[in-house]
Amino acid sequence: MNVIRHTDPGFEKKLRQLTAASSLFDLEIEQRTRTILEGVQTSGDAALLEFTERFDGAKLTAEQLPVTQAELVTASLKADDSLRAAVAEAEHNVAQFARRSRRRNWQAKNSHGASVGEKFDPFQRVGVYIPGGTAPLVSTALMTVTLAKIAGCPEIVVCTPCGKDGSINPALLYATRAAGATEVYRVGGAQAIAAMAYGTPTIPRVQKIFGPGNAYVVTAKRLVVGRVAIDLLPGPSEVLVLADDTANPKFAAADLLAQAEHGSGHERVWLVTTSDKLVKAVEKEIARQLPKLSRRALIQRVLNANTWLVGVADLAKGVELTNRIAPEHCEVMTRNARKLSEGILTAGAIFLGTWSPTVLGDYVAGPSHTLPTGGAGASFPGLTVDQFQRRTSVVEYQRGSLKKALKGVRKFAELEGLTAHGNSAACR
Repeated sequence: MNVIRHTDPGFEKKLRQLTAASSLFDLEIEQRTRTILEGVQTSGDAALLEFTERFDGAKLTAEQLPVTQAELVTASLKADDSLRAAVAEAEHNVAQFARRSRRRNWQAKNSHGASVGEKFDPFQRVGVYIPGGTAPLVSTALMTVTLAKIAGCPEIVVCTPCGKDGSINPALLYATRAAGATEVYRVGGAQAIAAMAYGTPTIPRVQKIFGPGNAYVVTAKRLVVGRVAIDLLPGPSEVLVLADDTANPKFAAADLLAQAEHGSGHERVWLVTTSDKLVKAVEKEIARQLPKLSRRALIQRVLNANTWLVGVADLAKGVELTNRIAPEHCEVMTRNARKLSEGILTAGAIFLGTWSPTVLGDYVAGPSHTLPTGGAGASFPGLTVDQFQRRTSVVEYQRGSLKKALKGVRKFAELEGLTAHGNSAACR
């Protein structure tokens, strides 16, 4: 772990290292990703099958890429009562949250008396990436596909990696089906993003791609913008705990460890605190809790490379540093946490107080856990249902309202030297 304090010589220099660009902008990863994208764009299914064998160890045919309805039904039959209850609880909260934030059509009169407004239609075909690999993210199906269903998208395509035998975790398939997916394909990585963006004979292209992934997946999403729309840049997981001397070190350590365990090695975690005593206590708690965790070897990689315990002069400096980092998840464990959080303007999601660990947002609270990482939170919000809706403005003039607008139209056309523009209104 990296421990730095505001009293250290070169503190600002160390902060620049702490806020350096994440793996989402690694040039080597970008070049490898470009090669994969170009392969799929050029060779379609053949490239998908080659990359699936190379990266996932699964030797498939094009006919085996789609998950059949029989497989989905079988996975549903295998779901036990506890899985069904957990999926139903999460799906209910996610759906309720999504219904409240769905955009609705509106219209009004402008200064000419004309009708203007907006209509919001669901994208007709969307693609959702669900990470698999060492930790099949069952919850991600609910945090993405459910929103597409609530928005009314008729075609919801899911891509997720398979095992060496071509199988997909049955709990993941159950959640995907329960959430409303209409197609599922056993393909992962940057090649899955390429398939959804460019289309192949087996996987027709989509209009917009959603979902989190590793550095290669998110880099692929960034590189296909223009060919297809994307939601945001949700890469390797992050958490920042902003704390004062009232924070419980046991809880803070547990939350740092939880977000470090995803396994890519690119996860990033920070403790930012005014209390030097808390820094020392959290170090001890991490050392105590880590040996008991099942993925301790993966967590240790993150602790060694991307974990920072930072002592700041005061909470105002802590908020300033938080906004510079723009973390995916931000936990506020301070006095007056809600008031303090008003100054946090770049976090993907904020969790207030002692009893609101990030894991609640990961699984059951309601807002989608698909959130911006790598500093992208300064520009991107987390995933919301309206991102599955396509906005169109609607304008309707009558003869009288057109007449009122004509003077302004003529002036702008004259200023811009566009006589045909002016004539298109005047000739009526």
